[in-house]
Amino acid sequence: MAPIGTVLNEKAVLSPITKNNVNSVESGDCVINIDSSLPSKSNTGLNTESHQSSEAENNTLPHDDVKHTITKSLEEFPAGYPRVAAFQSSEPSFSLYRCFAYLHSRVLLELQDELVVLESNLADLDEDHAEIDDGRRLKSRAIDLRQSRKEGVECERRSMIATIRNKLVNYDEILVKARELNAFQRPSSRDYRSVRNWFWSEGALVEAEEEFIRRKEDIISLRIGREWAGFDGLVERLLRKVECRLIRKIFRTPELRAKSKDKDIYYYSASRIEKFVGIIITIVIFILLVSPVVAMYRLTSIGKRNSTFAAIGVLVVFTMLFSASMSLMTKARRHELFAASAAYCAVLVVFISNFNNNAPLQDGISKIQVN
Repeated sequence: MAPIGTVLNEKAVLSPITKNNVNSVESGDCVINIDSSLPSKSNTGLNTESHQSSEAENNTLPHDDVKHTITKSLEEFPAGYPRVAAFQSSEPSFSLYRCFAYLHSRVLLELQDELVVLESNLADLDEDHAEIDDGRRLKSRAIDLRQSRKEGVECERRSMIATIRNKLVNYDEILVKARELNAFQRPSSRDYRSVRNWFWSEGALVEAEEEFIRRKEDIISLRIGREWAGFDGLVERLLRKVECRLIRKIFRTPELRAKSKDKDIYYYSASRIEKFVGIIITIVIFILLVSPVVAMYRLTSIGKRNSTFAAIGVLVVFTMLFSASMSLMTKARRHELFAASAAYCAVLVVFISNFNNNAPLQDGISKIQVN
């Protein structure tokens, strides 16, 4: 099997702009304006006539060296760890690594037990000193240090607290790092399957060192964002099934196509897919807003009691469809989904109430006209 294609975040390449376009740049943007009247590196040393003849062309076309980009394909890297690193860094969805949750727990438990022992020893020491000389050593650090010097020994309490401090710092650092690792996203089934398929088909590492990718429960993804791996992934799979020249031109930039010569690896532009998904969601929301309005208008315009109940049924059905669409097409949280559904239902309720109030008035006007 071969890996299923995924998306690579696209970074737009800006070409130099002319002076006439400076005003269109938003504040805060950094613009490098190359004076096209100056000779480029390749024109240095040419005679004046050739420079003047190409001046008009240089004023309208950007320099080739500015537009040129370098993309190194996966196949150009040596087989083994270099190619594995190139593959996993070529796309955020492929950046899957182990978080070593078990080892973090073992280290934390070890430090925790050491701190428990030190805590108990410190408590015993405090109890012993509390019974000596009315506990004066516990009331003043200076007295405690002076008494230790008189006895010709190092201050046991200060040494123990220093050890506790070092242990606590290590414990806190590992505890915070473990929490941060747990906050990382787990890879979606699609991304994990793609990486597993690539390792299986490529065979870049020996079996023993390739075993890490099989520990799915301990794998985390470096990909950032909540929207991907849901509806966006479904759209990408559909694009993969209808792959053609037009799809490649729209959703795959030349840089993305140059990332790999393997026909089974597909890199799609994340920004373009997100725009396409946004268009689809906009169309769906438009349909879900217009359809119930038209249906309820036809029902409430009848002016009968049964038509009102039918309109309420339409409201309930379309509200459920709206909630299901938002849940499947986005990664909205529960409170966001509840708020959006409530707002959608409120709009339809207001629509029904307005038409119900206008229906008797229209009937009265029609009766007056008949009489």
